[in-house]
Amino acid sequence: MYKMREWSMRHARVLNYIYNLLERFLVLINPILLRIKYKRIQPVFVVSEKVIKGFLFDCKMCGQCVLSSTGMVCPMNCPKELRNGPCGGVLQNGNCEVIPDMKCVWVLAHEGATKLPNGIEKMREISVPVDFTKKGQSAWLNKLETITNNVGKR
Repeated sequence: MYKMREWSMRHARVLNYIYNLLERFLVLINPILLRIKYKRIQPVFVVSEKVIKGFLFDCKMCGQCVLSSTGMVCPMNCPKELRNGPCGGVLQNGNCEVIPDMKCVWVLAHEGATKLPNGIEKMREISVPVDFTKKGQSAWLNKLETITNNVGKR
């Protein structure tokens, strides 16, 4: 999985483009998904995400994906599960202090972010802490629910 994680970082621009297309498609079909009910389709989305995002990004299924703001690198692969940057224990060679044979997730994220439009600026935005009650849920459906709720508040 680690090799695919590195491959995904190197191809961040293309993967981010595809990811954004998928998000637009899901927003487009959201009225249909709302009628079906998110709760009913959650299992299908969870399996899809586990397979697709698990393979490409070594996704840990936190339910709150931030790939597009971390250079298409899943920050949950950090042994300390840090979402807003490295811990300060990055070794001189760019590897992780906890798993010295592994490149720091945030070093990879920075490399991936350089390939994305406004990638470095997006990395500077502070992510909200992980809500562990969403672990194992579909990040795509959770994002749609957030979008739907925000539209309803206008």
